[in-house]
Formats: sequence, C-alpha cells, structure tokens
Amino acid sequence: MARKVFYAFLLLIPCVAVLWTPFYNRVTPEIVGIPFFYWYQLLWIPIGSALLLVLNCLWRAEH
Repeated sequence: MARKVFYAFLLLIPCVAVLWTPFYNRVTPEIVGIPFFYWYQLLWIPIGSALLLVLNCLWRAEH
C-alpha cells in the first residue's frame, strides 16, 4: 500500500510542476531564443514520459 502512495506522489510531481504557473511565468533565461515559459513546459514532456516509463516498469515488476 505504501508503494502505491509513493507512485501516486511521483505522478503528481509533473502535474504540479506544469500547473503551478507562477513558478515559471517569466521570460528569462532564454535558450536559443526560446523564453523560459515555453522551454520549461516542453522540458517536462520527456521528464514525465521517463517517469511514467520507470513507474510502469516498477508496477509490472511487483505484479
């Protein structure tokens, strides 16, 4: 039961990181002319995908 709660908590991290807009609602720093507001959101796509992959492997290993 504790592991399921831990997995659910890990799934909330990308959601909170992207939905909490005051944290990243700024222009600087820019990367290749792309404002922080945009590349921060785009960065969470591979991070979230990797997290889902890891959690899926852990979940399947348990069952």
